[in-house]
Amino acid sequence: MFETFKNLLVEELQLDESAITMEAELDNDLGINSLEIADLILMCEEVFDIEIADDDIQKLITVGDVVEYLESHAQ
Repeated sequence: MFETFKNLLVEELQLDESAITMEAELDNDLGINSLEIADLILMCEEVFDIEIADDDIQKLITVGDVVEYLESHAQ
């Protein structure tokens, strides 16, 4: 799941692959702004065939948070 999400970040947001770790914060470490986060949520919903609740989005701070969320909610 981590590799798939990392590839999504690299391909869609042109992020440096070496900067993407489980501990990296989406905004502070990777520089993903709120508009990009919204796009990223939509991409994750499509790629992983899940729906991410609005209330859950604010809890997704690090790459690890997103990976754990995807692992627990993906079908």
